Amino acid sequence: MALARTRRGESGMNYWPGFVDALSTLILGIIFLLTVFVVVQFYLQQEVAGKDTALNRLNAQIAQLTELLGLEKSGKANLEDQLAQLRATLATAENERDRLKSAAESAGAGAAAAQGKASELAGQLEGEKRISARALAQVEVLNQQIAALRRQLSALEQTLDAAEKKDKESQTRITELGQRLNLALAERVNELKRYRSDFFGKLREILGDRSDVRVVGDRFVLQSEVFFDTGRADLRPEGRAELDSVAVALLELEKKIPADLAWVLRVDGHTDVRPITGLFRSNWDLSAARAIAVVQYLIGKGVSPQRLVAAGFGEFQPIDVGRTEDSYRRNRRIEFKLTER
Repeated sequence: MALARTRRGESGMNYWPGFVDALSTLILGIIFLLTVFVVVQFYLQQEVAGKDTALNRLNAQIAQLTELLGLEKSGKANLEDQLAQLRATLATAENERDRLKSAAESAGAGAAAAQGKASELAGQLEGEKRISARALAQVEVLNQQIAALRRQLSALEQTLDAAEKKDKESQTRITELGQRLNLALAERVNELKRYRSDFFGKLREILGDRSDVRVVGDRFVLQSEVFFDTGRADLRPEGRAELDSVAVALLELEKKIPADLAWVLRVDGHTDVRPITGLFRSNWDLSAARAIAVVQYLIGKGVSPQRLVAAGFGEFQPIDVGRTEDSYRRNRRIEFKLTER
């Protein structure tokens, strides 16, 4: 390898080390960007997952506190009902005492009995007052507990609002990163389309206006008969001449496209639907062998192997579904497609 490099250096300037360094820098830069994006996305996903867990826990606490608050309210209502009943009983007892006092004053004979009855009612009244005081004390305790629960609910709602706000901010950041990534990818695709148009235009200029050369969508199509004999994958002399032109255009394209733009020229082999006999087991084997032969020839002409891909499609991607000889001829083809790697 060192000897080959020395000889190339003696014959002229060698661009290969610079090209390898540029390609290595491009690959490392892409790997670094992808690593940063994956780490950021993982961190954001972990943060969002943690917030979801905290949010669920807070919701469960709010549900429990709401249930306790309902129970406390129910108990308070019961105590208030008992207090109202006690107050009604107290009022009735006071009325009865007043009535008995009046009766005692008007009837001297029943004064002693009335006095005893009044004393009994007075005792009952004192008992009812004590019960009422305890009920009021319980109501006050309940009010304090309800106030404490309301403060806890307020604190939980504030925590929940903060968590929801942070979650929305995280989602916004993820959306912005995705939009920026999509925009960068779209710019790369548009840039590659421009170079593809230049490449196809150069090929059209070199090969001329021929019936066996077509541009179909984003692919440059040549008939297999230009390169190969029937059922064979050995390049014909005429095919090598055509590939020399393709190699020239491709080498010029390598100089124009920026080093940070990842691209390859995909060479696709296609056959017609008719069964094959001879050296190859199937049309798929034949199409793959033809694509590989084209790629190997281009490499021999100086095209970087990292910029080439060979693919065989057999008879499964026809451009003409007819069963005529002309349809079969159209389907037997070699396609060149400039695409992202």
